[in-house]
Amino acid sequence: MIRLLAGIAVKHLLARKRQSLVSLMGITLGVAFFLAISSLMQGSERDFIHRLVDNSPHITIVDQFRNPRLQPAQQLHPTGAVEIRHVKPLTETRGIRGYEQTLDYLHTIPGLLASPTLAGQALVSFAGKDIGITLNGVIPSQITTVTTIQNYMRQGSIDDLNANPDGIVIGDQLARDLSLEMDNNLNVSTTDGQTRTFKIIGIFHTGRATYDDSQVFVQLKRVQALLDRPNRANNIIIKLDDPYQARTVAAAIENRVGYKSISWQEAFEDLMNTLMIRNIIMYTVVSAVLVVAAFGIYNVISTVVMEKQRDVAILKSMGFRAHDIELVFLIQGVALGLVGNLTGLPLGSVLMIGLQRIQIKFPGGGDAVNIPIAWDWPQFAIAAAFALTAAVLAALLPARKAARLQPVDILRGGT
Repeated sequence: MIRLLAGIAVKHLLARKRQSLVSLMGITLGVAFFLAISSLMQGSERDFIHRLVDNSPHITIVDQFRNPRLQPAQQLHPTGAVEIRHVKPLTETRGIRGYEQTLDYLHTIPGLLASPTLAGQALVSFAGKDIGITLNGVIPSQITTVTTIQNYMRQGSIDDLNANPDGIVIGDQLARDLSLEMDNNLNVSTTDGQTRTFKIIGIFHTGRATYDDSQVFVQLKRVQALLDRPNRANNIIIKLDDPYQARTVAAAIENRVGYKSISWQEAFEDLMNTLMIRNIIMYTVVSAVLVVAAFGIYNVISTVVMEKQRDVAILKSMGFRAHDIELVFLIQGVALGLVGNLTGLPLGSVLMIGLQRIQIKFPGGGDAVNIPIAWDWPQFAIAAAFALTAAVLAALLPARKAARLQPVDILRGGT
C-alpha cells in the first residue's frame, strides 16, 4: 500500500517538474547555506575559545578573599542584629601567605600545572624617557609550562633568566618606545623609590599592544627583593589538561586554600554570554533560509492539491481513506526534504572546503591564517533534521486539506 501511495506522490511531483525542481533547489541551497554558515560560526567560536584558553591562565589564584573576613562580633553573634561601621583593615604585606605550601597541594592534583608570580607596578627609565610597566616576577622553568609567552619570543628566551639573575624580558613595543635593543641596560624603579638596573636578555611580541608595551618579566627572587615582599607571591597561575573543568577545579581550590580562585570562564563570562547570543542569532538567520524554502514546498503541494481534486475524489470513491490521501501529499514533502538533504549536504561540504581554503592576512600580522571551520557531525545532523522537518510541516497543511475533500461535492461540481 505504501508503495502505491509513494508512486502516486512521485507522479504528482513529476507532473509539475519545474515547480518541484525550484522547491528542491530551495531545500538544497537552504541545507548547504545552513551547514556552511553554522560550521563557519562554530569554527570561529571554537578557534576564539582555543586562543583565549591557550593565551590565558585556566585558573588564577589571587591574594584576595572572595568575601571580607568576618569581624569577631559577627562570629560571636552570627544570627544577631549586629552592625559594624568604619572598620579599617590592618596594614599588611600583600601576597599569598605560604604559597609554597599551596603549590605543594596543587601539585597533588592530577593534570594540573602551577607557577607562582609576583606582579607589581614599576617605572622604567632609559635615555630620559619614563614609562609605567607591570613587573612580573616568575620562575622561568615553571612559567613556560603554564603560559605561551615562550612562543612569542622574537629574541632570546624566558629560560635565559636562569643564567642571568639580573636579566629582564620586555615586549617589542616597549623596546621601540624606549629605543632599546638586546643587551641594553634598563633602570626599574618601584613606587617606594627602590631602583635596580637590569639587562635586556629577551624581547617578545604577542600582537596585543597593551601587553607588549607594559609587561616585563624578571626572576621571582629579584622582584621580591625589589618590592620588599620576601617569600611572597600575589598570583598562582594554573594550567589544566582539560580547561573546561576549570570552574569546578577553581571552586575546589578556593574551598581548600581560602584565596580567591578565578577560572577562565568566570574571568571572561561576558564574552561567553556574547558568544551564546551570537549563536542564537546565527541559527535564527540560517533557519530563515530553510523556512523560505519550505514555503516553496507548500506552494507546490497546495497547487497539486488544487489541480488533483478530481483525482482525489476518484481515489476516495475507490476506497482510499482520508489518512491514505493525507499520506500521499506528506510523502511528497518527505521526498523533497530527503532529496534536498542528499544534494544539499554534499554542496554544503563543498562550500565548507572552499571557505576553509580561504586565507586571511591581517594588517601588521604575521603569517596568513585559514578561516576556521567546524566539521562536527552534529552540524550535518541539525541541518538535515531541520530541512526535513520544514519540508514535512510545509506539506502537512495541504495534505490535511486534501484529506478533508468530499468526493461527492467534487464529482458533482465537475459534471
